[in-house]
Amino acid sequence: MASLSTARTFGGIGSIMVLLFVVPGVGSILSIIGWILVLVAVDNIAGFVGDRSIFKDALVAGVVAIVGIAAGVLVILASVLRFARDNGLTLVSGPHSLRTLNATSFSSGQVAGVGALLVGSVLGLVLLWIFFVVSAIFLRRSFAKIGSRLNVKMFATAALLYLVGAALTIVLVGFVVTFVADILMVIAFFSMPDDTMVEPPPRPMTIPPPPPPVAPA
Repeated sequence: MASLSTARTFGGIGSIMVLLFVVPGVGSILSIIGWILVLVAVDNIAGFVGDRSIFKDALVAGVVAIVGIAAGVLVILASVLRFARDNGLTLVSGPHSLRTLNATSFSSGQVAGVGALLVGSVLGLVLLWIFFVVSAIFLRRSFAKIGSRLNVKMFATAALLYLVGAALTIVLVGFVVTFVADILMVIAFFSMPDDTMVEPPPRPMTIPPPPPPVAPA
């Protein structure tokens, strides 16, 4: 059964783990696990208040973010591999690896396709940015509904900062705004009321069918 207490626990722990993305090495894995826990919490909230669109919007936000990361990384990786192939280079250590490139080799014309590499990298980053903005829009929809249903306005504030941060990542300052949004998400989940403080939505009334007509004697 959906429970706000369960949602607060999963959401609080998950949002803290999201903040750990800055930890070297395991930060990305902890952040992914954290977002999964946040989705579990949102699912419980949606079930408790009787509005499945809350979870659907959050799920779409997660899927869009994953697709955006995959698309951006593939475009950038394809550009790097094409650049390496055209110049007879490898991505491992060695006399002809990418690590041996320097300013002299570029200026002397020994390496071709630098422009294509830059274009591909920029295209991959732009794809990441677009998908992140779209993901933040759906996350804001979900969190705004949660804030309204539970009367915890911090959810709406955190979601707005996620959207602003996603839009500003193109100028890097957005990462700082997103980090602040992560902190506010932690506060929002731990500010959630208990089950007894919020009335669940009333169950729809079922009208019994009329009795069958009495046959005449």
